[in-house]
Amino acid sequence: MKVKFNLNNKEISIDVDPRQTLLHTLRRDLELTGTKKGCGKGECGACTVFLNNKIVNSCLVPIKQAEAQNVITIEGVKQTDYFKKIQTAFEDAGAVQCGFCIPGFVMATVDFLKNTNHKCDISDEEIKLALSGNLCRCTGYIKIINAVRTLLVQNLEIPEEII
Repeated sequence: MKVKFNLNNKEISIDVDPRQTLLHTLRRDLELTGTKKGCGKGECGACTVFLNNKIVNSCLVPIKQAEAQNVITIEGVKQTDYFKKIQTAFEDAGAVQCGFCIPGFVMATVDFLKNTNHKCDISDEEIKLALSGNLCRCTGYIKIINAVRTLLVQNLEIPEEII
């Protein structure tokens, strides 16, 4: 079956098995491997992407649901200068070890930042809640929370191509 959708701001059309997931299509058919396959049950956040500006676990989304929709992956976010600022904040905070979970955390961070309206008085509990769909086995969460806090203080404008 042909599925047409906007992927990282480019229109694509791909012939796929309608039973497969968006994650499978991204990784295997389109070779966008930044979106990770973790638990396959929507619990770890490694497969997080934006679908019509909302974060979703791509392992739970049938590819047919992407028809005529807008999908942004970590590769789409990486194309922006905004990503470099996120990357620097995560690196400076020591929030990256093995890196497997980081694409999901970056996507959740972008979603959180776009919904904060540049408030700097957000509590760590609010940050934790925003990142709660993502699991990290290496770093622990304090350094990741510190990275997000740094980004809040920077008051960055999120580029239109990823929101």
